[in-house]
Amino acid sequence: MPEESIDHIDFEDLNKRAISKPIVTHLYTADPSAHVFNGKIYIYPSHDIDAGDAFDDLGSHFAMADYHVFSMEDIDSVVKDHGVALHVDNVKWAEKQMWAPDANEKDGKFYLFFPAKDYDGIFRIGVAISDKPYGPFIPQEEPIKGSYSIDPAVFKDDDGSYYMYFGGIWGGQLQRWRSGIFNASEPTSPTAFLPLDNEPALLPLVAKMSNDLLEFNEKPREVKILDEAGNLLLAGDKERRFFEAAWVHKYNDKYYFSYSTGDTHYICYGIGNNPYGPFTYKGKILNPVVGWTSHHSICEFKGKWYLFYHDSSLSKGVTHLRSVKISELNYNDDGTIQTLDPYL
Repeated sequence: MPEESIDHIDFEDLNKRAISKPIVTHLYTADPSAHVFNGKIYIYPSHDIDAGDAFDDLGSHFAMADYHVFSMEDIDSVVKDHGVALHVDNVKWAEKQMWAPDANEKDGKFYLFFPAKDYDGIFRIGVAISDKPYGPFIPQEEPIKGSYSIDPAVFKDDDGSYYMYFGGIWGGQLQRWRSGIFNASEPTSPTAFLPLDNEPALLPLVAKMSNDLLEFNEKPREVKILDEAGNLLLAGDKERRFFEAAWVHKYNDKYYFSYSTGDTHYICYGIGNNPYGPFTYKGKILNPVVGWTSHHSICEFKGKWYLFYHDSSLSKGVTHLRSVKISELNYNDDGTIQTLDPYL
């Protein structure tokens, strides 16, 4: 639900119609990455803070500085806040903007993957390690070599391989990497350097991870998102094209690539036959929420599938003060996902 429309919202009524309630209410959380470790649900969100930064389309008002990890014994149980798991002050290479993270596990170690701006103002992706799923996490001294942009999501396949998906346009800077190197030239507008509407949209990236999950094992490659005719989605197709928030899950031996359309506020998805894609667009998972954009994860727990997402209903529409929510996902017989309306 676009920012400009919130002035006329009756939030008491909206919250009554919401299909789910915020699961954390003592602070603002967003961009939830959910995983099941040791029989519990662990959620790795970004931490929204009102830092007083001016609102702009580069996301400067999203001034997050740390990460909290949350756990749940069951899908409707009390949520436990494990406190600060990692702070930007403890990351040598990072200056600010600890945006949407993800996590995964290997051989009893837990890895937190996170974007942040370095001291040159360029988003990189870092890794931090812990013996516990809730941290505290000890960061590596340098970001992943060859990493850039935002929204890392690390998927573990059935054969034990790990793949990182990443990228985001506008404030996520992906458009500034079109030549293979960072374009620092003017203008600074978030829509500068984007493809024309009749050109293929910018694509997210994927790279297989090294055995220690600390580096890419290959040069990142583009994740192709195709329409029903097998053509790349166009930049002007703003209700379907990729903007940010890549996520991959597997269902009935098919790979589901889901993502946010950003300024049009949908969570969409495509289906493919391998983790590299291509993925054929299949539809929308979530219709617009209150707030500027959507960011999500999808997780199976005790035989059911759940969408973890956020909206700004608790803060009454304040774009950069969001709250994590959970709703059950249902599949049709053909494997497509039934679209959720966040408010009935």
